[in-house]
Amino acid sequence: MVREQRATTESGSYGVLMAYNADRQSGGNPRSGSNYGGSNRGGASYGNRNSRDRDFRGQGDRNRKPRFDDRPKFGSDKDLLRSLRDIDGSSYGAYKRVVGEWNYGTYKVHIDRVQSDPYAPPSAVRITSTPEHLGLPEDTYSTKEQQVATADFLVRTFRKALKSESRYSAVRIAAVGQEILERSYATVTPERVELRIQVSLPARGRTVLGHQAATIFDVELPDAVGETFDFTSPHAADYLAALVRHVHTYEDHCALQRSLVENNYVAFVGDGAVLARKSGVSQLPMEDAVPFESPESLRRTVSLPHAGEVSGMAVQPGVTVIVGGGYHGKSTVLSAIQRGVYSHIPRDGRELVATLPAAVKVCAADGRPITKVDVSPFINHLPTGSNTTRFSTQNASGSTSQAASIIEALGAGSPLLLIDEDTSATNLMIRDERMRELVVAAQEPITPLVDRITGMVSTREVSLILVMGGSGAYLDVADCVLQMDAYRCSDVTAKAREVTERLPRERSDIPGFPSLLDREVVRARSGGEKPKTKSTGLDRIDIDKQTIDVADIEQIVDPGQTEAIAWSVRGILQDLANARKTVHQLVEEMDGILDADGLDSLSKFGARKYPAFLVRPRPVDIAAAINRYRALQIV
Repeated sequence: MVREQRATTESGSYGVLMAYNADRQSGGNPRSGSNYGGSNRGGASYGNRNSRDRDFRGQGDRNRKPRFDDRPKFGSDKDLLRSLRDIDGSSYGAYKRVVGEWNYGTYKVHIDRVQSDPYAPPSAVRITSTPEHLGLPEDTYSTKEQQVATADFLVRTFRKALKSESRYSAVRIAAVGQEILERSYATVTPERVELRIQVSLPARGRTVLGHQAATIFDVELPDAVGETFDFTSPHAADYLAALVRHVHTYEDHCALQRSLVENNYVAFVGDGAVLARKSGVSQLPMEDAVPFESPESLRRTVSLPHAGEVSGMAVQPGVTVIVGGGYHGKSTVLSAIQRGVYSHIPRDGRELVATLPAAVKVCAADGRPITKVDVSPFINHLPTGSNTTRFSTQNASGSTSQAASIIEALGAGSPLLLIDEDTSATNLMIRDERMRELVVAAQEPITPLVDRITGMVSTREVSLILVMGGSGAYLDVADCVLQMDAYRCSDVTAKAREVTERLPRERSDIPGFPSLLDREVVRARSGGEKPKTKSTGLDRIDIDKQTIDVADIEQIVDPGQTEAIAWSVRGILQDLANARKTVHQLVEEMDGILDADGLDSLSKFGARKYPAFLVRPRPVDIAAAINRYRALQIV
């Protein structure tokens, strides 16, 4: 936006935000000067502050000890800035005076909670406006899909605006990845637009730096809001086009997922998709990657609302095996398919990769707990005599953990299982002829998946996509065999048939598959006066004294999902469970609550009011976390 020249503040040193760097020497305001941030978007309604009181030298009485009134206030942006200047030099608790709602004209700033001290979690702030004030076209917020995509876009723009303006930003919003997801920290409806952010209120020690706080609310925050909320200025055409492209990408992916069901596919990989990632720890697309091209025998065309007719590989129900040499792209394809349950942002490369929403990647997870799961289709006649139809352990082996995960995924209603030999237990996957000859069946408790897979697919109406590079046992049971060669995909099903006929193996297929047993959940005890609910990254949840390791639930892709799962698990175990509802029923009930009332509904289970970090999880991932809760009680 066109920005007028800033006045230099008396306190200066805009980058001084937290207590640990608040003692830097004062200096000129680094935001002084015109056109700060390199953007010329943001009309006068957002960027023009000529009408404001520009004098930041209001003096507070540093000697008196006021009684801080923390009742919510209502006023203008000028009132907020004046209040912040007035408390300069007071003890940190004086910041409570600015809790309330402050009108900036085309938007409002709501300071909902002030941090207790400089070292505490930052203060909670909301920015609210309306689609009309932003100039949002109606076709960017009329449907639920459009609302989710537009909210996701606003978060990304706000983060980009903050990052471009200061590396010592006092203002923060939760991080985002490559997926377009429903987030608690951005909401768009026909009546309301809301962003939830955090602001670190500056101090020297525990003394309020009111002038610097005023700068935050007069410069940094309005600048970022102006960059984010301006769709009407003469320079906003490209920005609006980017929003529309973001919305259309999400709508197309949702339509592509619906077409899977309509056409009886389990996954779709569009021609030209870029599947390879920049590195093993990055989800950014690899530069100069080989674009995906569907085998002609599997190429299908689907019609999408915005992209029109698109072609790609349609994976049919049944058993699909992906083979190929090491480093040729087998796991890359499977990884793209497992993340195809989510929509991806424009230019990610995987925009036209779609998978059935409840598909589950199944891994071995040594040490995970199992609670009354019927693993008898895979594990039986243990030497200890344990009953494997209601099997429990606090320290499962790799094979037992993967067997339990398969049964739990079926119980959660998953129609598609994804398995990579690299993250699987070998003895659950295969058992060759020599080992069968050496160790007779009566002495081996484990029935490998290769013996169960045809019966499971036909009886349970589930499909599987497997990556296999070290064993040809699954060629006999595969409906389709794909080969990856230097990231190029070929349909080698006919060739695989020739191989199995020329090199036959003795098959031990077991027909049918047992019915799944109901697992009703007993309500858990309350966490006491100080219940603990915490999540860490993508890997860990802490509920009171119990830790849930969710590292093997690979389709949790955002830390906000981990936190939402944590609160969902607490709500299910301590509020919804009654010893009569199964895990699947409870998860469906929780998903219904989230559908009806959004992620804010998790506040009724203990999450903070106006949660600013939650991301919508999949029901199957909530179920997987419950099944890994060590104190879980099943009837």
